Amino acid sequence: MLTLPIIAAFSASLMALLYVLYLSLNILKLSQGNERMKQISKAVQEGAKAFLKREYIYIFSFVIVIAAIIAIAPMLTAKKMDLGWQTSVAFIAGSLMSALAGYIGMSIATRANSRTTYAADKLGLKGALSVAVSGGAVMGFSVVGLALLGLIILVAIFKIDNVATINGYAMGASLVALFARSGGGIFTKGADMGADLVGKVEAGIPEDDPRNPAVIADNVGDNVGDVAGLGADLLESYVESMIATMAIASTLNISGALKGDLGYLPLLIASAGIVASILGVMFVKIIGKNNPQGALMGGTYLAAILTAIASFFIVKAIVPPEGFEGYSQLGPFWATILGVVSGVIIGFISEYFTSGKYKPVRMLAEESQSGPAITVTGGISIGMASTAIPVLVLAISVILAYSLSGIYGVAMAALGMLATTGMVVAVDSYGPIADNAGGIAEMAELRPEVREITDNLDAVGNTTAAIGKGFAIGSAAFAAMGLLVAYIKVVGIEDVDVAISKPNVLAGILAGAMLPYLFSSMLFKAVSKAAFKMIDEVRRQFREIKGLMEGKVMPDSAKCVDISTKSAIHGMLLPGSMAIVVPVIVGLLDKRALAGLLVGALASGLMLGIQMANSGGAMDNAKKYIEGGKFGGKGSETHKAAVIGDTVGDPLKDTVGPSINILIKLMCVISLVLAPLFADLS
Repeated sequence: MLTLPIIAAFSASLMALLYVLYLSLNILKLSQGNERMKQISKAVQEGAKAFLKREYIYIFSFVIVIAAIIAIAPMLTAKKMDLGWQTSVAFIAGSLMSALAGYIGMSIATRANSRTTYAADKLGLKGALSVAVSGGAVMGFSVVGLALLGLIILVAIFKIDNVATINGYAMGASLVALFARSGGGIFTKGADMGADLVGKVEAGIPEDDPRNPAVIADNVGDNVGDVAGLGADLLESYVESMIATMAIASTLNISGALKGDLGYLPLLIASAGIVASILGVMFVKIIGKNNPQGALMGGTYLAAILTAIASFFIVKAIVPPEGFEGYSQLGPFWATILGVVSGVIIGFISEYFTSGKYKPVRMLAEESQSGPAITVTGGISIGMASTAIPVLVLAISVILAYSLSGIYGVAMAALGMLATTGMVVAVDSYGPIADNAGGIAEMAELRPEVREITDNLDAVGNTTAAIGKGFAIGSAAFAAMGLLVAYIKVVGIEDVDVAISKPNVLAGILAGAMLPYLFSSMLFKAVSKAAFKMIDEVRRQFREIKGLMEGKVMPDSAKCVDISTKSAIHGMLLPGSMAIVVPVIVGLLDKRALAGLLVGALASGLMLGIQMANSGGAMDNAKKYIEGGKFGGKGSETHKAAVIGDTVGDPLKDTVGPSINILIKLMCVISLVLAPLFADLS
């Protein structure tokens, strides 16, 4: 039955997708520039498509096998379970929506790069910002539009109280996110490290120099990692925050009608967030003339404020004046506001510790005068320090949200943080487009003023990317907590408050705390292998291709793209499989031990994710601060130290850190989907 909330959410999802179509057509109308610019952009497009095609073949091999297992799960036990073909269909739908959003977003992002360069050349800073933001917004609104559309269709078909089926949708999105984020991260950092260490450090040639064989692979990697990967990451959190809220609403001890209303509440707030995010993007495109960062942050804050205002009226309309379960009518609203505020604070803290505007990065740049060892240790120290405030903010928010509306309030706080996902992804995806635009300006040998404009946009993009990663990790913690509580309720662990004293739970906590470290080790090793192969290939081409260093012939960039693709595919399989298999094995053995496993993974993974993302961001922007002319500028010993620090920091911020939050969520959502099986068998 079509209800008003379903119609409203369906309309909002269509609005997002129509906005994607509008932005895409406007971008494609723009000039790509001269022939050389077109060639470079086309090479990036082809490399990105080739990687996604191969990655999706492997991902959907997993999807088909897991969907079949879910479909036959009821046959494994004599008792009736809320699993089967319906959950399997939802799982496939979640996978498809995530993959489709990534493909659309990356297709436009790789076409927006040369158009941003051309706009920088002909229209200046504001024109280039508008094109890059439009390209990022395509990814952002593809994420929220497709995610919400798929969820609405499932709710309309299978009904909102069929929570086990809808959980499968979140699991599908989560599976694609883990492989997309980790695979994309391995690709981009293997290429980036090879390009920097051989090109900038050994050969002494500039960044994005057309003579460097790994430059095209590096530009491809920016898109598959920080556009498609990031989009899949936040699509997963976005979906899971809504589904966790629905799942918890279904367990509340209230009337059936109000249960349904509280289940629909996240859909309405997410719809308001889409409209607010569209207005936020428009604000950036209109205002962003001389201060790109101010415009981007202003648009983000505007979207958050408008969502908060809309949430007040939505909650007033849904929740009765007497409230529910002893909580006030506006409890869910204030919990939502807590999520919004928490997201803003976490974003600002990430900006403070990673932006060249503030003391930590400037001090790190100054310390780089003492050599790369100091750069690396200083960057790690900054990341560790940056965990304190975000974790305290999350802890306080959880306590306050619980006091306002119980565990439903905690889920609503997660939703509040993620309601403006369209705007957040747009701002974050803008960064790789600006970075690619700078590379095209360099490789096409445009006038220096063009590179100055794209470098300005790129520097802002590094900061917004750090904010986006902090936001993604914070929202992952909230979403994982909601999924964890939903799991505990479904499997029927009544003594959860005293379960901490049980040895099986303590063992699970210890094992769970270890998993993010083991997972990180696997990804680091995969990046190292990819970089080793890339470095060897770049050195070979410099050595064997006559006339390459003199600029008389072009390098074999396709070979480097192929190396990164193969390395990424092989590197993502083992850690991705571990994230799927471990919770299943532990859940079949002991449902309480699995609860402990999820708690341990959440606690250690949250710290590791924040630390790695911000350590890498600080080292990256310390390098860029030096390249701006400080402490000797480009080519100095200080700059060489910072380049090495940045090379260490890159896999921290772009591969391992972002992937950890998906690991946490995937294990939680797998546990929730299979909870009926675990409750029956253990």
